[in-house]
Amino acid sequence: MSALPELAFESTTTLSQEEFSEWVSHQSWDLNHYELLNGRVVMTPPARDPHARVEVRLARIVGSFVHDRGLGECLGSSQGIELPSGDTLQPDFSFVSSARRSAMGPPTPDQFLPVVPNLVVEILSPSTAMRDRTEKRDVYERNGVEEYWLVDSKRCELTVFTRTAGAFDAGRFFRPGEPFRSTVLAGLTVDVGDVLPSDT
Repeated sequence: MSALPELAFESTTTLSQEEFSEWVSHQSWDLNHYELLNGRVVMTPPARDPHARVEVRLARIVGSFVHDRGLGECLGSSQGIELPSGDTLQPDFSFVSSARRSAMGPPTPDQFLPVVPNLVVEILSPSTAMRDRTEKRDVYERNGVEEYWLVDSKRCELTVFTRTAGAFDAGRFFRPGEPFRSTVLAGLTVDVGDVLPSDT
């Protein structure tokens, strides 16, 4: 029997951010992952290995760097973020600087965060890779994200898009042993080989 594809599902009805927030509040029992992308509700299944292990490594490497220097706050994949464009997304990992966090004001309990992260990381999976590389890349660019990373565990590759003159550049590719130096987090050097589990 051939392997079944990992599917994502999209709504045929479009919602506003307010409608999406209300709808999601009734899905608390559901293990699937929901985002509002260009008005459509997009559902993807729970992540498969090594997705969570990559996220934990990112939290250790980037999160420790941010925490030790008091640069801001790191967020994990469970945090919904409301963007000015009307999209509500859940990046796999993100960093929000102290300045952007302060400008947001106090968060409202039980609501999504209305903030644009400085750095967004998406960990590619079969059901998300195409959108992460295209539609979500465009949404993050349009909203002012300064640096966008794509972690591809199958290819052992890190793709980095950096905001230059108001738009993302064409992207740069890094493989294990080719350290990447972040422009958003000056002084941070990341090797994709340290982010990926050794058995990938």
